[in-house]
Amino acid sequence: MNVHTVGIIMNGVTGRMGTNQHLVRSILAIREQGGVRLTDSEIIMPEPLLVGRNRNKLERLAERAGGVPFCTSLEEALSHTEYSIYFDAQTTDLRFESVKKAIAAGKHVYCEKPVASSTLQAMELYRLAKESGVKTGVVQDKLWLPGIRKLKYLIDTGFFGNILAVRGEFGYWVFSGEHQAAQRPSWNYRKEAGGGIILDMLCHWRYVIDNLFGNVTAVSCLGATHLPTRWDESGKSYAATAEDAAYATFLTDRGIVCHFNSSWCTRVRRDDLLTIQVDGTNGSAVAGLRKCWVQSDAFTPKPVWNPDVDSPIDYHEHWQEMPNNVPYDNAFKAEWELFLRHVVKDEPFPWDIREGAKGVQLAELGYESWKRRAWMDVPPL
Repeated sequence: MNVHTVGIIMNGVTGRMGTNQHLVRSILAIREQGGVRLTDSEIIMPEPLLVGRNRNKLERLAERAGGVPFCTSLEEALSHTEYSIYFDAQTTDLRFESVKKAIAAGKHVYCEKPVASSTLQAMELYRLAKESGVKTGVVQDKLWLPGIRKLKYLIDTGFFGNILAVRGEFGYWVFSGEHQAAQRPSWNYRKEAGGGIILDMLCHWRYVIDNLFGNVTAVSCLGATHLPTRWDESGKSYAATAEDAAYATFLTDRGIVCHFNSSWCTRVRRDDLLTIQVDGTNGSAVAGLRKCWVQSDAFTPKPVWNPDVDSPIDYHEHWQEMPNNVPYDNAFKAEWELFLRHVVKDEPFPWDIREGAKGVQLAELGYESWKRRAWMDVPPL
C-alpha cells in the first residue's frame, strides 16, 4: 500500500467547532476509516499536530484524540517540515496574522470562515499564497450537507423549471447566559473580537447562493442587536457590541431573488435550524440540513383566501420527502477529503481563499447597506 502521510497543524481546535467537526468527525474519522482511499493500493493518511494557547485544554484534547502531539507555540509548529498543511479554526480576529505566518513558512492553508476580518486582508492572503505557490482552501461546509446536495440535484435535473426566488430561514434562540448558560461563545456578540451574525452568516450565504443560484450581484441588509446585554462564560454581564440578527436580500446574475433571515434570537417552529425554500415555475422544494421535501406543479393545491373558516387544506400533505439514494458523509469531512486530494494529487479544488474573500466582501457590503439603508452592488473580486 502506497501511503501519502500528510502532516496537518491544527490551530484553534479546542473550541466546539474545531474539536467536534474538524478534529473528531473529520481528521480522526478519516484516520479511523484507514485514510482517504485514492486507489486500491494508494491512500492519504493525515497526521495532526494540535496547536493552541491553553496547554491544559490541548493536553486533554490530545489524549482524547489518541495521544496525538501538541504544542502551544505556532512558530514551533510551523518550523516542522513534516507538517505541510496549516489549518486555522481560531476566532476571526486572530486568523489573518496566523495564516500569513503559515504562508510565509510554505504551508498549504485550509481555514475556517470568515477567512479574515476584511476583504482587503482576505485578498492579501490570496495574493501571498499565489506568490508562494501554496494551495489554499476555505471551509464551505454547507455545500456538502445532504439537504443542500439534494437541492443541487433538483437544480441539475431541471425539477424547478425557471427558479424564481429563494427563501432561507436560519437560527435559534441563543440564551443570554443570565438564567441559562449560552450555547454559543460570548465573543460571537463582541464586535471587537470578530463577532456578529452578518460577518458569520453572510459568508455562508455567499457560497451557497453562488454555487446554486448564480453569482450575487447586489445586497440589501438590515442588522439588529435584539439582546443588548448578555452574560459571559464566567457569569459576568457585558454589553453586546455585535448584531445578533440579520435580514438580507440578495440578487443574482440569473435574476433570482434570494432572501435569508439569520437570527440568534428566534425560537424554531419549522423543519430544521436551517431551511431553504426554492420556488420555480414547475415546482418547489424545502431543504433542511439533511432532508428535502418537494412539491411539483401537478401536486400543488389551489388555496382560496378565506380567513373566516379553518383552512380545508393540510399544507404539508402534498409535499414528498426525497429519498436518500446515495450515502451522505459528514459535510466537514467530505470537504477535508477533497482538500487532501487537492494537496497530494492536485485534483481540482475551487473553494480557495479567493472564494472565501467573496464571503467577507458580502458581509462588508451588508454592513454598509445597513449603515446607509441602501442597496449595494457587489463587484467581482
